[in-house]
Amino acid sequence: MRIQLYILVISITLVFASQSLAKGVYQTPEEFLSQTFGTAPEPQRITLSKDLGKEVKKILGHRYKKIRVPYWQEGCRSAWILEEIGKERYITTGFVVNGQGLEKVKVLVFRESRGWEVKHDFFGKQFVNAKLTEKNKLDKHIDNITGATMSVDAVTNISRMALLLHDHVTKDSC
Repeated sequence: MRIQLYILVISITLVFASQSLAKGVYQTPEEFLSQTFGTAPEPQRITLSKDLGKEVKKILGHRYKKIRVPYWQEGCRSAWILEEIGKERYITTGFVVNGQGLEKVKVLVFRESRGWEVKHDFFGKQFVNAKLTEKNKLDKHIDNITGATMSVDAVTNISRMALLLHDHVTKDSC
């Protein structure tokens, strides 16, 4: 009986420990921008109004939490730090976009208790060179991760938003 109680206590402890390990800051936004640009350019902002706001709403299924979205641009390359709710909490993700599509996708801060597998490089690498189709879908298939469906969907949708916004800010200059 004592052994069963001991095993139960250890199992519960491991479950709670694994959940607390899932949450965290994997890279600060400043580190992400420094890694992307060396010296990050001054941030700019794009306003999600009228048609652009409607397109973003179609992609996400709801309005984005901010009306003015910051981004960093150097030539035809831009970086975006965007947030989307997985199941209950925001996932902060960094995106680098260039003329060939997504260059990099990196989960920076994960706040959920489940679905943290999206933080791994193997997940982000699936997005490299993905572009938007005419219907604002990705032109690449992104594999789901068992137990992380909502996190996968959140990062996938917000990557579509990053591509849309990049196309919008670079349409006349690149």
